[in-house]
Amino acid sequence: MKKAIVLLSGGIDSSTTLFLAKKKRFKCFCLIFDYGQRHKREIASAKRIARLAGCKYEVIKIRLPWKGSSLLDKRLPITQRAKEPKNLRARIPLSYVPARNTIFLSFAVSYAEAIKAEAIFIGANQIDFSGYPDCRLEYYKIFEKLIKKGTKAGVEGKRIKIYTPLINKTKGEIIKLGLRLKVPYHLTWSCYKGGKKPCGKCDSCKFREKGFAELGIEDPLK
Repeated sequence: MKKAIVLLSGGIDSSTTLFLAKKKRFKCFCLIFDYGQRHKREIASAKRIARLAGCKYEVIKIRLPWKGSSLLDKRLPITQRAKEPKNLRARIPLSYVPARNTIFLSFAVSYAEAIKAEAIFIGANQIDFSGYPDCRLEYYKIFEKLIKKGTKAGVEGKRIKIYTPLINKTKGEIIKLGLRLKVPYHLTWSCYKGGKKPCGKCDSCKFREKGFAELGIEDPLK
């Protein structure tokens, strides 16, 4: 069976991506990151989802002491979504964590080489997103070239492919796909603020709300 590394945050996109990778008959190994984010709720969700999916997981704890993001620094305000999506994309919000996906993918590539996995799955999206530059398709195409040139596997002709199956889907389309795959959305967590209930105001909550509203169904977290 083909092996894949899946970056799992515990949110809607990464959880759907995990179940999609399993549907494609990959043996999935999940990477969960504890990088000093405001809360541990999403990490707990990711662990539960990985266990439910029957997948091995690793929790990687790293420190980013320079912070630079409202997800890492409680002194900075959590971004709230602009009224118009085009305005949202015109700026990179304070919730952007500097080079986060580059850091995460580097760990994933190392893991993939070590266990001879041929794929990395990430639930990146460039439609309903906060404008992060490391969530765009162009970025992943360039990163694949880096893997080819900068790894033993790459120079020996053993391709490690980055899969971004949700990159051009709306949040509603992602949730619709996930429902077919039986993704346990009641276990997922999206809110930047943590807590017992989603805040309903941050970018991530608003996109989640939009997705369920597109399908005319209620978010199970509500």
